[in-house]
Amino acid sequence: MSGNLDLLNTTLAAAREENRAALIAYLPAGFPDVDTGIEAVKAAFDGGADVVEVGLPHSDPVLDGPVIQTADDIALRGGVRIADVMRTVREAHAATGKPVLVMTYWNPIDRYGVERFTAELAEAGGAGCILPDLPVEESGLWREHAEKHGLATVFVVAPSSRDARLATITAAGSGFVYAASLMGVTGTRASVGAEAADLVRRTRATTDLPVCVGLGVSDPAQAAEVAGFADGVIVGSAFVKRMLDADGPSAAVAAVRELAGDLARGVRGTA
Repeated sequence: MSGNLDLLNTTLAAAREENRAALIAYLPAGFPDVDTGIEAVKAAFDGGADVVEVGLPHSDPVLDGPVIQTADDIALRGGVRIADVMRTVREAHAATGKPVLVMTYWNPIDRYGVERFTAELAEAGGAGCILPDLPVEESGLWREHAEKHGLATVFVVAPSSRDARLATITAAGSGFVYAASLMGVTGTRASVGAEAADLVRRTRATTDLPVCVGLGVSDPAQAAEVAGFADGVIVGSAFVKRMLDADGPSAAVAAVRELAGDLARGVRGTA
């Protein structure tokens, strides 16, 4: 069964046709429990997200700040497994028909088996994976199986990436390029920073793939700012913080839907 790389591509192209950036939400699987996590992904789509990244909780998430680390800890203590991540992708995609990616560090895939992981993700209707710690030079096996199963391979670039390195990374990727807006870990910040706009400009010089910016975006004004220069706006910690602060599962899901609506208006310039 083929994955949904084509759906991801057409979704991002449709946003561009509407002369706007896509809104990409991030939510960890299994947080605060598997069922609520699935409902939260659906709620993000209901609110206006174009794409959702489902995080595979990890005990040592080097890219993630304290908010997402807290959510990952809750999910891991709850016993979340890769099967639960696949279920989250399957049910969210089946309910919405929209592209769902998995964001994961490499070690869980390596232990699970690349062929098994890609086959199951495609069968679940997944659109691909974001792999923040997989070096391009070591990605051949993953890319072989991802391509076979119709899955995107999304790599992360950073402001520290030199132009030649950007070209190497973007040539190996598919779906879109994840541009980290600053050096550091995920989390909400007062300003996204000028480095992000420069990184998008330099990355676009190397590829026709959409360039989507994450790390630090938390409100409609910031979403609108990033939408002014990027093809997509990625928001994670702000969603997770709303869920952490909510009074129970139903309130957490409602909070995700509300924030997605606010951010969707931001990327459309109607906030």
